[in-house]
Amino acid sequence: MSAVRVRILVTGSSGLVGTGVVSALRAAGRDVVRLVRHPARGDDQISWDPANGRIDAAALEGLDAVIHLAGENVAGRRWTARQKASIRASRVDGTALLSAALTRCQAPPRVVVGASAIGYYGSRADEVMTEHSGRHIGVFPLHEV
Repeated sequence: MSAVRVRILVTGSSGLVGTGVVSALRAAGRDVVRLVRHPARGDDQISWDPANGRIDAAALEGLDAVIHLAGENVAGRRWTARQKASIRASRVDGTALLSAALTRCQAPPRVVVGASAIGYYGSRADEVMTEHSGRHIGVFPLHEV
């Protein structure tokens, strides 16, 4: 009996969280495909350009799951009005592009997981956070984000 291969797409795979997610998935024997913003270099990469609305939609066929982590680095620069707009656009535009492409798939993935801006809730030890939890009030150190 052969093992069923699970093919998972990861966006934001070169970021802090994405790097760890890709490593853990591969260690668990999953086939990981990375959505990258440069020309794809192999079967484990799919190219996209969210800022210009381009994605290789045909390459998304046959995925079992998507883990969407892509977005501008929130700790990369001072949060000017322009940087805030860039951070927001990187999440909104990228998510819209990916979602639209996935809905056009003949066999879309059964699972899509997205995560962004976990710092919104702040560090609250072991408290379970949901969409209904309030935002963190005040300033907190960057390492807690």
